[in-house]
Amino acid sequence: MPKMTDRERLAKIDNDQRKLADEAEAVRRQIRARYGALAAEIPVEQLTEREYKDVLVLATRAGGAAAVAALKALPAAAT
Repeated sequence: MPKMTDRERLAKIDNDQRKLADEAEAVRRQIRARYGALAAEIPVEQLTEREYKDVLVLATRAGGAAAVAALKALPAAAT
């Protein structure tokens, strides 16, 4: 196999990066679809759209374990 020139190596690296970025985006979509399906099973209609978005953003920013721990520490909601 002949040695690749710097230009050829750069083109290959750029192509590989594009493929990896596309693959990462496809996996992100799959994960988001899975979590979206979970949300369909939760009675989210009790929250406003803004509250729902805030809960997701804050929980995601805090991280799963920290968000769960914080929510478990809250007193039980009166129904």
